Amino acid sequence: MTTFATVINCMDGRTQQPVNEWVRHHSRSDVVDTITEAGPDGILATTDHSLHESIRRRVRISIEQHGSQFIAIVGHYDCAGYPVSEAQHHWAIQQAVQRLKAWYPKVKVVGLWVGNDWVVKQIV
Repeated sequence: MTTFATVINCMDGRTQQPVNEWVRHHSRSDVVDTITEAGPDGILATTDHSLHESIRRRVRISIEQHGSQFIAIVGHYDCAGYPVSEAQHHWAIQQAVQRLKAWYPKVKVVGLWVGNDWVVKQIV
């Protein structure tokens, strides 16, 4: 049986491979459903954003149709979609994790940071 995890990642292609490898390894999943937006940590950290429902719908598909029990939200160095400091990204990732946990309380949610070395680190 194939196991799935879910990643809400930036559309920046530099983050895709390292994040997907990290998530496959740490979630022990075969496949990663990837939802991309420009600066998704910033999007999910805000209280009123038009993309919330779109992201929520796609995550719900991953959970309900693919059985994902693991969600990662990603922020990264040099993000064009959310051009803020690393500290601000970390704050946004923490806020996004809280929102995702509220939406999906039975699913494991982690927050990931991809630094200028393109190494993935779990921060939440």
